[in-house]
Amino acid sequence: MIASDQKRFVLGLGVTGMACARYLDRRGLPFEMLDSRPAPAAADAFKQAFPNVPLHLGAFDAKKLCEATELWVSPGIAISEPAIAQAVVAGVKVRGDIDVFAEHADAPIIAITGSNGKSTVTTLVGMMAAQAGYKAGVGGNLGTPALDLLDQGHDLYVLELSSFQLETTHRLNAACAVLLNISEDHMDRYESKLEYLRAKQRIFRGAKVAVVNNEDALSQPLPTEGMKLVSYGLDGPDLNKFSIMQSNGEDVLVRGFEELIAVNEIALKGRHNLSNALAALAIGHSIGFPVAAMRQALKEFAGLPHRCEWVRTHHGVHYINDSKGTNVGAACVAIQSFGESAESRQLVLIAGGDAKGADLSPLADPMKQYGKHAILLGKDAALLEDALAPVVPCSRVETLEEAVKQASRLVQSGDVVLLSPACASIDMFRNYEERGAVFVKEVLAL
Repeated sequence: MIASDQKRFVLGLGVTGMACARYLDRRGLPFEMLDSRPAPAAADAFKQAFPNVPLHLGAFDAKKLCEATELWVSPGIAISEPAIAQAVVAGVKVRGDIDVFAEHADAPIIAITGSNGKSTVTTLVGMMAAQAGYKAGVGGNLGTPALDLLDQGHDLYVLELSSFQLETTHRLNAACAVLLNISEDHMDRYESKLEYLRAKQRIFRGAKVAVVNNEDALSQPLPTEGMKLVSYGLDGPDLNKFSIMQSNGEDVLVRGFEELIAVNEIALKGRHNLSNALAALAIGHSIGFPVAAMRQALKEFAGLPHRCEWVRTHHGVHYINDSKGTNVGAACVAIQSFGESAESRQLVLIAGGDAKGADLSPLADPMKQYGKHAILLGKDAALLEDALAPVVPCSRVETLEEAVKQASRLVQSGDVVLLSPACASIDMFRNYEERGAVFVKEVLAL
């Protein structure tokens, strides 16, 4: 429970920090807001909304943090930061918004994480819940902050969770939890892939049902007494497993050998999205959604903007916006998925940005198989060229606008132009949405 006599500091004046402030204010609980930036964008809005709450800006002071009973740390701030680490040694409790949410949630939680696909699966499960007649609160790392979902009369919660959020979540107690997949990401924050995996695996703490991807061993939890496992994967059907098989000459998604929906009825495109659809079906089944409701959602949900989004077909060339492909694993999946839909070596990749310390070499294999050309830009363009030049022709450009124009000169009918950067956008854009919007604008102008 949250005691009113504790000295509470909220660290980070962003989307999560503002949600924490609203939550504490609604409950009449005192707190102070701290941000290490001298002038965060939300400072004026915070002062207007909470005129009586102290706001401290500038580098965190370890001595001040040690005065707190609790630190509510926003996901963008590493708990390994020296001032926070000193406070932990001094006995100060570190919490995150999801930790608080789990303690006070008044309905079952469906929790979804993974390096790739989590936004798609979260949105799809939310649609399935709505089709099934549930009032579902959908949010977390996607859309509405989790704490803003509380006390709204929801029947259940569907949360997308990042590794950063899970770092400060002690026990989620989800009705159903899934770790979709693991690939290197955020290596600028984690010392190793193992540390990143450990953060992701925290999603299973206290879970009643764990949905397991048979094609990714790292996504599987350590067996826990009382935890039920439900499996899915594209590697062939098995008893009670959610998978794919051929029936009367067409591909069908199945549970065991029970046919659920034909692949050609699903609005989502790409092989990776069949895996996402199976994960959503496994989650929905574990909660008790009717098959008819889940099937209808799969027929209607065509995907999210900037996530393997079809932009247009121009002179027979297909332009795909996967600006959300901010890590190597996501880009590899997109290259393979859309490369398979084209003829051999007819995919032009636009990639680049801030690689966040990741190993870029895995991009070489799918580009060797499917790539026609790679157009590279941004902070780590040179590192991408080192990884890709041995297997595919590469060129470097300064802007995304220039990349689209060059791609249009390299292609012919039947080719695919894929923006899947394998990198964060922060070196050139405010976020991946702005990057994707620029790509779409330039493609539509061709």
